[in-house]
Amino acid sequence: MEFDTIAAISTPMGEGAIAIVRLSGDDAIQIADKLFKGIGGKRLMEVASHTIHYGHLLDAKGEVVEEVMVSVMKGPKTFTKEDVVEINCHGGIVSVNRVLQHVLKNGARLAEPGEFTKRAFLNGRIDLSQAEAVMDLIRAKTDRAMNLALGQMEGRLSKLVRRLRQEILEVLAHVEVNIDYPEYDDVEEMTHKMLLEKAHFVREEIKKLLQTSEQGKILREGLSTAIVGRPNVGKSSLLNSLVHENKAIVTDIPGTTRDVIEEYVNVRGVPLRLLDTAGIRETEDIVERIGVERSRQVLNEADLILLVLNYSDRLTIEDEHLFEVVKGMDVIVIVNKTDLPQQIDMERVNELAKEHSLVTTSLLEDRGIDELEEAIASLFFAGSIDTGDLTYVSNSRHIALLNISLQTIEDAIEGAEMGTPIDIVQIDLTRTWELLGEIIGDSVHESLIDQLFSQFCLGK
Repeated sequence: MEFDTIAAISTPMGEGAIAIVRLSGDDAIQIADKLFKGIGGKRLMEVASHTIHYGHLLDAKGEVVEEVMVSVMKGPKTFTKEDVVEINCHGGIVSVNRVLQHVLKNGARLAEPGEFTKRAFLNGRIDLSQAEAVMDLIRAKTDRAMNLALGQMEGRLSKLVRRLRQEILEVLAHVEVNIDYPEYDDVEEMTHKMLLEKAHFVREEIKKLLQTSEQGKILREGLSTAIVGRPNVGKSSLLNSLVHENKAIVTDIPGTTRDVIEEYVNVRGVPLRLLDTAGIRETEDIVERIGVERSRQVLNEADLILLVLNYSDRLTIEDEHLFEVVKGMDVIVIVNKTDLPQQIDMERVNELAKEHSLVTTSLLEDRGIDELEEAIASLFFAGSIDTGDLTYVSNSRHIALLNISLQTIEDAIEGAEMGTPIDIVQIDLTRTWELLGEIIGDSVHESLIDQLFSQFCLGK
């Protein structure tokens, strides 16, 4: 396929030491060469690939636009498999935009979001699952999430999916030979037993992938975690303790938090999207009442609930009502303010908590936070997670396709076990093969490709 030459700023906007304008395409080096004047007058068109050169960018009048370092990388040994030029300039907003504008005036087109990675996919350097892993890597909020994205970028999931597709393809090819050339005696007949053996193997491998999907999705997207409780039980103090920063206002006055406060935090490698909610109680204050309603909404959408109680206060009807509201959810009960005299009935708390984890804390004295972090990790990862050998599935699109693939392969198995003619069973096998192909982009619609890459940041 022939592409025009694209350009974009590949570093975050703002002030910094260095910014990069990236070009990719057949004319990338030629466009940069028009603008660049290096020491000794050497042309970029003449330099060796994968070299970097110091000089200045000049405008049409020959006046200096910027002092730059220009990297020249000739295809196909580049990210996009095209000629790529990276212009390193000073990291001010004005300077980098000036460089970009001069590049665009000289024949480049402004890249669409994710277009560099899209070209890497279309040119066959990476498959679709690896392309999606690039964005996962950029958005990773913990070391574990980053390792997961790196594994997918290296093609760990792709290799497994290709192996499963090959197993199915061998069965389909065997069936076709039997149908098209029944007179050939030297071709072994594909029996239901042989087909079932392959189908069972594929089904079990898909199941293994889906078993890792919940943990993988948590590592990729984080756990939406709501901190709930009555006013003044220590919800904002808990958020500050987990974040290790005073993000929320803490006072002795009930109802200080009037809205939902959101913050990301890394707990034992698990990314949490912490939501400190307004204290849930009946109130006449209009503003506080709006905050309470938002808290109830957050409660319904959260993956994890941290229900905070006050050790120095008796249980109230509102406390007991909260236990009813969170029934059936993943909940950790936190009894805070253990540095104060006990008023709460711990026997009743244990009765209400039932199978949920219960942790006692004194956030004022920094006691109990380690135990809380361990309880969170244990709830979702049995205390630990192995991102080394296992192939984790974290992308919602991949998970959806695997679930449909599992259903179609099970339909094929059911048909074979009932003695349905093999050429009919073949239909479900073919559908499974196509669905797995959508994960890596071997069989996917152009509209989906455009939609996926549009979610990338500009310049990637």
